[in-house]
Amino acid sequence: MTADDRVERGFPHLGTVREAITALHRRLSADGIAQFGASVLPADVAIDDDEELYSAVQRTAAALVRHLHLPEARVIVGFRDMGHAATVELEAGPEYFIELNARFKQHRRDIGAALAHEITHVALHRLDLAFTGTPANEVLTDTVTTYLGAGWLLLDAFRQDALTSQKLGYLTPEEFGYVLAKRADAFAEDPAAWFTSPQAYEAYMAGRKEAAADTRRPPLAAAGWAARRRYAHDRRRGTASPSAPYTLTPGKVAFPCPTCFQRLRLPAARGPLQARCTLCGSLLACDT
Repeated sequence: MTADDRVERGFPHLGTVREAITALHRRLSADGIAQFGASVLPADVAIDDDEELYSAVQRTAAALVRHLHLPEARVIVGFRDMGHAATVELEAGPEYFIELNARFKQHRRDIGAALAHEITHVALHRLDLAFTGTPANEVLTDTVTTYLGAGWLLLDAFRQDALTSQKLGYLTPEEFGYVLAKRADAFAEDPAAWFTSPQAYEAYMAGRKEAAADTRRPPLAAAGWAARRRYAHDRRRGTASPSAPYTLTPGKVAFPCPTCFQRLRLPAARGPLQARCTLCGSLLACDT
């Protein structure tokens, strides 16, 4: 896990984020994901200045292990000087070995965020879920951490002032906000009240806007007038431009589910209809 004061913005990893959400649904199933309906709460991972550091870190790590439904085991956390924010040893167990950057001794408020990312690495290792290449795999880890209810901590670690900036993780702040918005829609949960960083809240709202756009693309019935008109034009031609959010083949339209991004195929030119995603179970109002 990295920490960098050069903060990338926007949505450069959005394609990989969506692939990660699909992969997570395929690995856990809709019923498995439903078990993560409640996010980890601030009180579970907060470390006060007057707490003994090592016992507080152990408590926080144990809370995250429970939240991610990992087997109960001792979490051994140490501190050392290093270039990364944290590392984890992905062995069979039974203990979990995590090292945090020594700077977290003075920045306790972000220990929960660093541990959430590393413990999710353990969860993904046990699920045998990984992407090829370190960058894509780290995006997967951040996405899963967030979608399963612990990644709001990573976004809240994003802070900027006139002299400095800090961000943990590999997703941009807006991408963290996007995944949080997807989770909020799936579980009717609003994490906004948990943010202590105003920059985190702003990024969450930007992510919400991008996530909402997913639900307004043809052939979804909520698509705007201009988008529906373009879809009707493409359907008559029988082909769509490469930038369109759908593809057309004779008699069929294919498009991603706005919840899990599995590709769905429906009969074209059928008018209003409802479709249920076989992966996440979402019931979608469409107009093909």
